[in-house]
Amino acid sequence: MNKICSMEECVKLVKPGYTIMVGGFLGVGSPHRIIDALVKAGADNLTLICNDTAMEDVGVGKMVVNKQFKKIITSHIGTNKETGRQLMAGETEIELVPQGTLAERVRAAGAGLGGVLTPTGVGTIVGEGKQVLEIEGKDYLLEMPLHADVAIIFGTKVDKSGNAFHSKTTRNFNPLMAMAADTVIMEAEEIVEVGEIDPHLVMTPATLVDYIVEGGK
Repeated sequence: MNKICSMEECVKLVKPGYTIMVGGFLGVGSPHRIIDALVKAGADNLTLICNDTAMEDVGVGKMVVNKQFKKIITSHIGTNKETGRQLMAGETEIELVPQGTLAERVRAAGAGLGGVLTPTGVGTIVGEGKQVLEIEGKDYLLEMPLHADVAIIFGTKVDKSGNAFHSKTTRNFNPLMAMAADTVIMEAEEIVEVGEIDPHLVMTPATLVDYIVEGGK
């Protein structure tokens, strides 16, 4: 199966109303060229699952400015004033999730778990409306898995079958999100032949990747 597709084909996979995951941290390790293409394509009414909303002119922040999200599930929005403005104006629903809990909820979806138990947020606004379980005398929140229709991730070096190496901090959320979506699109900084990546350096295996888009440096 040829997994390499054009940018035009790639963005057509993101339909209005979809839930999408986007890898990276403050734009580092995010699939910037796919994001730019999605801004131009204009798919809207989306739900975003992402560590943060970057900045107004960086990463998914561009899609926030373009008002493409009806809901955002994220760990913080402080670096993007437009996200905060939309929250205060009631234009976009924002669900703030502690960063570790966010990662574990994504991982739970990928691992087929029914949820994760965490003490983080017990007795705070984070825990409002959530089930609390007492285990060995300690209270835990039951946090539900986060699943997406499409995960859009970034790989530093990706072979033609989809095996990927994520350099340094660019691995933030990318391997996790590859496990938690129906369709996974990988933007590759560099596409190489199968076998050129040392198996010990493969962080996202080919079996999780459906499409590869050449992003360039």
